[in-house]
Amino acid sequence: IDITPVPVDFSLDQNYPNPFNPTTQIQFGLPDESEIGLTVYDVLGRQVRNLISGSVKEAGFHNIVWDARDNAGAPVSAGLYFYQLTARGVDGTAFSKTRKMLLLK
Repeated sequence: IDITPVPVDFSLDQNYPNPFNPTTQIQFGLPDESEIGLTVYDVLGRQVRNLISGSVKEAGFHNIVWDARDNAGAPVSAGLYFYQLTARGVDGTAFSKTRKMLLLK
């Protein structure tokens, strides 16, 4: 018997720790198998890091670590960043949520 909890709704938790240096964890929940994207943006709305793109994840809780590096692998500067989860469930349900995080150096 599988007793792993499955969330009832899509969720995007506040990153931990926040503020952070040098890494932070981002947890999200999916009620069904979903195609997701998880992206980090700077305060000007420019994409900094694409953590997950078009990947299908099973229902459940997931945890991703961001190492404060951009898509080229270079360390990003201290400051405020936004992370956005987008998800599309198998039933066509769409979800999008954005949260803030602070990198201190």
